Amino acid sequence: MTQSTNLTTQTSPRTGALLHAADGPDAAWWRHAVIYQVYPRSWADSNGDGVGDLPGITSRLPYLRDLGVDALWLSPFYRSPMADAGYDVADYRDIDPLFGSLADAEALIARAGDLGLRVIVDLVPNHTSDEHAWFQEALASEPGSPARARYIFRDGSGPTGDEPPNDWVSVFHGPAWTQVSPGETDASGALVRPGQWYLHLFDSKQPDLDWTNPEVRAEFEDILRFWVERGVDGFRVDVAHGLVKAPGLPAWSHTTDIISGDEDHKLPTNAAPMWDQDGVHEIYRAWRRVLEDANPTKDPAADKILCAEAWVQPLSRNVLYTRPDEMHQAFNFAFLTSPWHADALRAVVATSLAAGDSVGAPTTWVLSNHDVVRHATRLAWAQGEHLKGIGIGDPVPDAALGLRRARAATTLMLGLPGSAYLYQGEELGLPESAEVPDELRQDPAFLRSEGTERGRDGCRIPMPWEGDAPAAGFNTTGQVWLPQPASYAELAVDRQVGVAGSTLELYRTLLRLRRELDLGTAELLDLDGLPDTAVGFMSLAQDGSRVAFIANLGEDDLPLPAGEVLVRSDDDRAETGADAGRPLPLDASAWVRLPA
Repeated sequence: MTQSTNLTTQTSPRTGALLHAADGPDAAWWRHAVIYQVYPRSWADSNGDGVGDLPGITSRLPYLRDLGVDALWLSPFYRSPMADAGYDVADYRDIDPLFGSLADAEALIARAGDLGLRVIVDLVPNHTSDEHAWFQEALASEPGSPARARYIFRDGSGPTGDEPPNDWVSVFHGPAWTQVSPGETDASGALVRPGQWYLHLFDSKQPDLDWTNPEVRAEFEDILRFWVERGVDGFRVDVAHGLVKAPGLPAWSHTTDIISGDEDHKLPTNAAPMWDQDGVHEIYRAWRRVLEDANPTKDPAADKILCAEAWVQPLSRNVLYTRPDEMHQAFNFAFLTSPWHADALRAVVATSLAAGDSVGAPTTWVLSNHDVVRHATRLAWAQGEHLKGIGIGDPVPDAALGLRRARAATTLMLGLPGSAYLYQGEELGLPESAEVPDELRQDPAFLRSEGTERGRDGCRIPMPWEGDAPAAGFNTTGQVWLPQPASYAELAVDRQVGVAGSTLELYRTLLRLRRELDLGTAELLDLDGLPDTAVGFMSLAQDGSRVAFIANLGEDDLPLPAGEVLVRSDDDRAETGADAGRPLPLDASAWVRLPA
């Protein structure tokens, strides 16, 4: 049934409040860029060992150029024992042999530049690997030594010092402290002092650094320079809100949830003594100065950037990371975790833009990444549910519903001003895999929780490139580090490229139109005249075009305003075909160019 609204009788729908003023046409690239996350283990495998590598990524870079993104972000490729898939770094200036060599990294950066793609690399400053040379030196040194001062070592509590220094727990479950041995002994070999404990907010193989130590700060500023000299365009900063801990490491009776400061997500994140402490901002001001020194002419096209992975709430604290002298971007996790509900989406878009504008920063939109359930699956679940992964035997959401909502959500997102991040395979409509056997799972969140949390392996499955090839074209041998579900073959790149209506072609169309209309720098206003079950905005592009972005989250069909339908999520067969202006059904979005 078609629901009547005042849009049906208007040549041009009314616009409401201004939500965001336009950037200038010469805005810096990072204020409007679309950046694609490549997870190196799962992108392309050149040597057939079952794990993706840097030469494999380089060979597939033309795909990203053709997709229409501006840059790629590489998850960690550094030397690592891989206790947490590379987020446990043993050497920040070298490449793990699993992925290739430093020469391979330099070749990748150069090839990306040839194709017009910028390269952002992951930086993991909260912790190192326990196999890092610094930590090995700390273990071999005495309590109170300069080597131990780089990390957070403390004496134990309790009568004998055999209890952890405080009650903190790990994000990956279990205690956040591990005791080292042996302790101090006397001349006879008798133990006179138990071994100290070291803090690890994540796995025990990921000891936290002590960012009050000037040596730690100097080291990471040098690491930034090392990679800038090799041509990278920026850094995504892992756990950016976790580096500084509250003085004295006070007790915390809640869970250590990276998303919020307490189990119920009611406290501001900085209430937790391990998250979002004000001292982090001094660190990032220093990093910003390092990157600005690398661009002495202040050419916006040559900016080197920082992007914060900061699971911080409320938004008023999140945007503190993107003040003019700190980071350039911060992921908008409030948008990622928003329920699929019209009121929630309207509110998070409006409040996100207002928060960013309050500090002069772009909003950085994102729907999926390597740490969360893919939005083609997540959006089919109960409103606002944040999943910790799904596995064999777990209820699996409706795949068709999830994909329909994912396409609609992305269509809405890519019309919004600011920057945006895409996660590899979302342009294919890949769902979360529920088919990873427990014995093959590698995520420490699964291992440390003894299986009560499924973990993140299901969003990290190797990419399908060719439906009929071994490992769906991930390599030529058929080996894969995590098994690909059968459904991935039908969603492979070669099954979708050039196919009207495919999710891949929808993304290509959205990215082309976004670029042609300069939507990333455009003014945005509310769109009036819609029912409460719909979300609508209007963009005033740099060329004067007025484009409406409308998502229907209600049961009734929604008439579109008069104008040229540029693209719609439910059917991309014809951008301006005879039936393009038909009403939007439930869980669909459209872009409409309005009459002048």
